[in-house]
Amino acid sequence: MKFGIVVFPGSNCDHDVYHVAKHVLGHEAAFLWHKDTSFAGIDCVVLPGGFAHGDYLRAGAIARFSPIMKAVEAFAARGGLVFGICNGFQVLSEAGLLPGALMCNAGLKYVCRDVFLRVERQDTPFTARIKQGTVLKLPVGHGEGCYYAPEEILKELEEKRQVVFRYCDAGGQVTADSNPNGSLRGIAGVCNARGNVLGLMPHPDRCAEEVLGNAQGRRLFDSIVYAWELARRQRI
Repeated sequence: MKFGIVVFPGSNCDHDVYHVAKHVLGHEAAFLWHKDTSFAGIDCVVLPGGFAHGDYLRAGAIARFSPIMKAVEAFAARGGLVFGICNGFQVLSEAGLLPGALMCNAGLKYVCRDVFLRVERQDTPFTARIKQGTVLKLPVGHGEGCYYAPEEILKELEEKRQVVFRYCDAGGQVTADSNPNGSLRGIAGVCNARGNVLGLMPHPDRCAEEVLGNAQGRRLFDSIVYAWELARRQRI
């Protein structure tokens, strides 16, 4: 499997994702510069965390116009896997590849700490090896992570099961105290209706190996590889 990691000016987690894909998982990985207009041979595109274009105007607002985004959009339309982490989630939302928006955190403070997430569904390529209801501990690091959408969009997200992760406490209960940024309904990650594009605010790339004291983030990457291998076998 080959991961393509999009690099914008200001990206700072691109090498984290590359390390997980190449050195932890043992798969191929390549960087995709934001000015590229096409790419080939990629099985999963990852938009990493950071501050694309300095997060001027709004987080992801300028990056959405980078030439690479048209290729990412076309790739997603063909069913390709697209994973936006933190700033990558913000870019995908600004580009219209995911519903809703990421706003300034409640309290207007940057949040950097471990949080708990509840997996709301297993039937996505990004959670294929994680049972529904599982509680994961992942780190967050963002100033604009408050998920917002109008009530009618929130209702549609619930009906179509597009909420993939919610902030929760260690016991899996969604509470106000466990929500680090004020996201509506505790939403930490959503997918598109087709299920092949995911945006997630916490960083699985920062906790994917035991040397870091927490390898739970690897479970998402293992799920991606598992789903890709399963789809490949079905095509043969």
